[in-house]
Amino acid sequence: MTPGYEPWTEARGAEIIAEHDHLEGATLVILHAMQEAFGYVPEPAIPMIALARNLSRAEVHGLFTFYHDFRLEPSGKHVLKICRAEACQAAGCAALSARWE
Repeated sequence: MTPGYEPWTEARGAEIIAEHDHLEGATLVILHAMQEAFGYVPEPAIPMIALARNLSRAEVHGLFTFYHDFRLEPSGKHVLKICRAEACQAAGCAALSARWE
């Protein structure tokens, strides 16, 4: 477990889902709440969210993978993000990225 985060339990995951399930578009909110609580979204949470939201696992997984900030495992102590959008490419992000790698 990463310091500052709760350990994953199915019961706690169910609590988080129940706390947010009444909201419109709650799937994204639930994913954020899971990551905030545990430091990542545990893989067993995906089918739990799908069942609660009446969605397929593929739909929840698709939403999860669309947003790059969600993680399936805890991150390291430091997280480095480098923009690779067109404007950043023009400003030399490839060289910066190569340097950090």
